[in-house]
Amino acid sequence: MSFFDLEQHLSGVYSSYPEGKRKPVIGITSNYNDGEATMARVYYQQVVDAGGAPVLIPPVADKDVIINTLDNIDGLLLSGGADFNPLWTGEEPTPQLHRINATRDLPELLITRLAYNRQIPILGICRGMQTLAVALGGKVMQDIAAGMAQPVAEEPADKKKQKRSAVEPAAEKLPLIKHSQDGDRDLLTHSVQIEKDSVLYRIYKTERIFVNSFHHQAVSETGTRFRVTGKAPDGVIEAMESSEFKSVIGVQWHPECLEEEGRKLFSWLVAQASNFKLAKALHDRVLTLDTHCDTPMFFAQDIKFDQRDSRILVDLHKMADGRQDAVIMAAYLPQPKMGESFSSKVPFDVKTPMEYADFIFDKIEAIVRSNRKYISIARTPADLYEDKRKDRKSVMFAIENGIALNHDIANVKHFAQRGVVYMTLCHNGDNDICDSAKGCDTNHGVSKFGEKVIREMNRQGIMVDLSHANERSFFDAIEISKTPVVCSHSSCRALCDVPRNLTDDQLRALAQQGGVAQITLYPGFLRKEGEATILDAIEHLNHAVKVMGIDHVGLGTDFDGDGGVRGLADSSELLNFTLALLRNRYSERDIQKIWGGNWLRVMAMVQSVV
Repeated sequence: MSFFDLEQHLSGVYSSYPEGKRKPVIGITSNYNDGEATMARVYYQQVVDAGGAPVLIPPVADKDVIINTLDNIDGLLLSGGADFNPLWTGEEPTPQLHRINATRDLPELLITRLAYNRQIPILGICRGMQTLAVALGGKVMQDIAAGMAQPVAEEPADKKKQKRSAVEPAAEKLPLIKHSQDGDRDLLTHSVQIEKDSVLYRIYKTERIFVNSFHHQAVSETGTRFRVTGKAPDGVIEAMESSEFKSVIGVQWHPECLEEEGRKLFSWLVAQASNFKLAKALHDRVLTLDTHCDTPMFFAQDIKFDQRDSRILVDLHKMADGRQDAVIMAAYLPQPKMGESFSSKVPFDVKTPMEYADFIFDKIEAIVRSNRKYISIARTPADLYEDKRKDRKSVMFAIENGIALNHDIANVKHFAQRGVVYMTLCHNGDNDICDSAKGCDTNHGVSKFGEKVIREMNRQGIMVDLSHANERSFFDAIEISKTPVVCSHSSCRALCDVPRNLTDDQLRALAQQGGVAQITLYPGFLRKEGEATILDAIEHLNHAVKVMGIDHVGLGTDFDGDGGVRGLADSSELLNFTLALLRNRYSERDIQKIWGGNWLRVMAMVQSVV
């Protein structure tokens, strides 16, 4: 009998440098039986064969354990197993309910919701698909036979059409098939019809596949975050995927037992995890700056900025989930109509626009002070990079509407000393500085007072922002300003013909002067008809790059100012923007410029004159 030689195995490990290929890490939720966390070999072997590095996730509901787990995985595999306790969906148990696995329920629901918020790619298998539904607003039939037998109230045809993509009716009155088979795990037992416009179709390249089946529960309603992409012959939902441009798929069958055919889904998960890993690494190296949000409008409503507050689109948790470093928060000042007082336009006890802007900045400073460990106020590009080095988020100040000056040129210096980095000259209405894209050409462009304001902004190192200005004001300001100007949140009129967007001539003039245009996520500025999505935002960006060049573009979301689209709905989804840039073959250098490099170049230039 010969001895095993550990040194020989180690020599294989250390035979080359670096020490090994960096594979995406796939966390797999474990089963729980008889006091033991267990894992069927087929799950982790499929991950290995697909090119991933599997790790087992035990059913632990501890917050810190879950967060640390999510910090160290690139993809999540929700494995199969016993039933969910129906109390999680607000239902009482039916007689047909089988054995539940209460130990798994809460940990898996928590990790699923948190992984979804962080844009981590997810594959849910059997119970794992039901986990997705329970965690994210869907419903599960406790028993297929009983659930499919329930009568469904007839709805008007137009209402059915509206609901069809998000919430499928539980029954279609087709002959039931047997979903819990007695054959071997690798035996194909029934077919699944696949939607052609789905990720699943792109994976399998066919509308009909055959699968194995070992379940008696199924998703009855996907909820709004998912859409149905596969059905059994009896109408049971067999597959669903994200309707929000996330890499999330749930399947009711067991691909882990189907060898090469089943590996297609695992290869998809590993590929998505590789992209996610790359995007995370980019965010570690690149400063990510959103140049315009209106979140301060809500700060007087007892907003919990240090919590995940559903009333706002930007908070510390969402910024962390989206791996966003910095945001420029605007003190938005509504434009009074003729005869209206400013104080009647705002829900606070302030008399003048200047007092209101200072009130907003006071609120931001108070929030930052109470969370100083995690966030700080930045005034310069150097401040932003220092915060990133120290793993802090950054907030910068801006003014949206120059009426904040109270028609007093001295207040430009006041706001510069306050830390304001840019001022949007006007909003939705002409003011004493210039005319708005939604105005009446009161000043015929930039007013005489506006000329003085722009020159004083140049002297005080405040960026001139021309979002909201009409074309005449835009070209006047470019001619007046001695430093490059910016558009903090504007998209392209060639793709969406609205006055707030920039024409190609404006884009070219902006680039020629050295300025930047930040694509915004306000839906009505991305498309005039139909729902705007992340795809539209990327199309506008691509157009701006084509017209201006890569050195003059960026992103200004307008979150909490009605900005946000499907796929980029709040700060937690900003990692999706990077993933979309990678899919569009932008280089790391390009992405660094888009994510803030171009804007900070202009900011540094403007501030250098002080």
